[in-house]
Amino acid sequence: MEDDTQVRKLDSSALKALAHPLRVQIFDLLAARGPQTASSLAALVGETSGSTSYHLRALAAHGFIQEVEGRGTARERWWERPKGRIEVPGPDEAMSPANRAAAQIVTSEFFRLRHETLMAYLNRPQSEVPEEWRDVGLTMTTHLDMTAAQVVGLREELEAIVESAIQRFRGQTGPDVRRVSLRAEIFDLPMAGSRRTSPEE
Repeated sequence: MEDDTQVRKLDSSALKALAHPLRVQIFDLLAARGPQTASSLAALVGETSGSTSYHLRALAAHGFIQEVEGRGTARERWWERPKGRIEVPGPDEAMSPANRAAAQIVTSEFFRLRHETLMAYLNRPQSEVPEEWRDVGLTMTTHLDMTAAQVVGLREELEAIVESAIQRFRGQTGPDVRRVSLRAEIFDLPMAGSRRTSPEE
């Protein structure tokens, strides 16, 4: 059985293979919508099936996706994301220029799609949402004053909650089940230009 918790760290070859906006979009759609064909993906992204077929083959060559066993024909193949997660390295000054450019493309496109999905959720008419799904989501932002060690501790707590949800709910099926997006972020903000004063000052 495939390990659903396994994390694959992308090497430079895989990172470069993924570094195309359409490939990132296809990879993301397979995660969000489940197995698809080149034709169904073409309809979703507004490309030809020849174009999506080409990018699907490139993704498969590097193990990002796989063919669905026992489904499809010689003319119409179904593709899915294997279980597990990928870790995309952020652009780093220690990288070669080519790898840094590839990392920038991948991370920028992932977060562009993430923002696009969030805005579609926030702006959709309530009439398009089943009544039992209205007001079940949560978007929340707050600002805290923490040390690095405290952030690490809180991050580990959040990771544990997410991992628990993955184990409990991923792969669940049923008439009332819908795919949902679970997001968690915690990061430090840039330091202000001038130093902060204490309450005593």
